[in-house]
Amino acid sequence: MSFGYQVLGFGGSGTAAVTGNPYGIFYNGYNAGGSGVSTSQLVSDSGVVSSDVAAVGTPRWAGGGTEYGGDKGIAAYGYEPAIGQSNLSNKISNTGVVASDTAGVGSARSSMGACRYGSGGTAIFAYGSGPVGMSNLVSSSGVVATDTSAVPGNTITQYPGAAEYGGDKGIFYGGGNGSKYNISHLVSTSGVIGSDVAGVGTARKALAGCDYDYDKAIMGYGTTGSLTNLSNLISNTGVVATDTTGVGTARSAVGACEYGNDKGIFGFGTTGSASGITNLVSNAGVIASDVAATGANRGAVMAASYG
Repeated sequence: MSFGYQVLGFGGSGTAAVTGNPYGIFYNGYNAGGSGVSTSQLVSDSGVVSSDVAAVGTPRWAGGGTEYGGDKGIAAYGYEPAIGQSNLSNKISNTGVVASDTAGVGSARSSMGACRYGSGGTAIFAYGSGPVGMSNLVSSSGVVATDTSAVPGNTITQYPGAAEYGGDKGIFYGGGNGSKYNISHLVSTSGVIGSDVAGVGTARKALAGCDYDYDKAIMGYGTTGSLTNLSNLISNTGVVATDTTGVGTARSAVGACEYGNDKGIFGFGTTGSASGITNLVSNAGVIASDVAATGANRGAVMAASYG
């Protein structure tokens, strides 16, 4: 759900240019039979999703995934069928290779969001089952920190979408806690989550977000109680736009990440059972119609960009 950040020089405005990551990965989730899996699918720089890559790590679902270190990914937390809530993590190399489990740090939980923030390759996991409002920062070397307490005045949620925007900031949007929300929380360049920003768009949870066009973001899909295929664009200043009419199969528990440096992809999720559908996002933030499944169908996947 994030993109690499590299200083390419400064334009006349004095703003550093940014460039995205070329590849993406969908990892973990639950299959059509409801069992956890730890296989992955890689996304090429043209948005083609590969067949299944052999399983690595502990099967779990409903964790978070994000880029870190500029060109690598990390998937963490989630629900392990054998024990329940998890705080394991798995690093993803800049060639898309998933590493074995790293011992848990922070409170075990699932159903959180994750995104990159700052210009130094750092990332953040936040919210989750309980629900809880805590967050965990990730260093530029992929080390997950202990819990940071919830921000006062911040509505605690689970199943939010998360993405980067503006080149060095993050946003969590939507989610639920009994009720469904359309509020957002902005993440500063130092990883501090702000208080509630007034709601925009249709309140829903179990949606996903990714960046596009280098410095903008999009949130899509989810459930209001009924499955949706709505989306909301987010400007490079973190302003959430009203709903865009739905495209593709309505579903929840999707994953999303960047690919091709400036484009995005939504993938997998549940339509009532695990799905393998993907939808590409152009560098203008337009979601394309469904692409047929490649690899095993699954829901509640984790996703990140790399390369």
